[in-house]
Amino acid sequence: QVQLVESGGGLVQAGGSLRLSCAASGRTFSSYTMGWFRQAPGKEREFVAVVSLVAGSTDYADSVKGRFTASRENAKNTVYLQMSSLKPEDTAVYYCAATRNILTTLGSEYLYWGQGTQVTVSS
Repeated sequence: QVQLVESGGGLVQAGGSLRLSCAASGRTFSSYTMGWFRQAPGKEREFVAVVSLVAGSTDYADSVKGRFTASRENAKNTVYLQMSSLKPEDTAVYYCAATRNILTTLGSEYLYWGQGTQVTVSS
């Protein structure tokens, strides 16, 4: 069992930056691939980023490539999402999630989810 708690969301102007954190409980954090997803009002949840077990590999949605960076610190049981050059269309609730699968972008393959943190980007 893994419990995930996101933090770091907030209100930021377009072009600004935010860093989201996701703290995980449990001693097996390093055995999970960690993903970030988001859901905007009236839209389906979408994949944002994924980082592998030891942060050796990452993958990103095309809409955030070059602007967002996912990373993790296994010693701190924490995964991060650094977001830069934010746009109003990045406004959403952001979730972190854990999976046993390698670098999957499919939300259905994630076992554990956090409660989400709101990111609002004003124009």
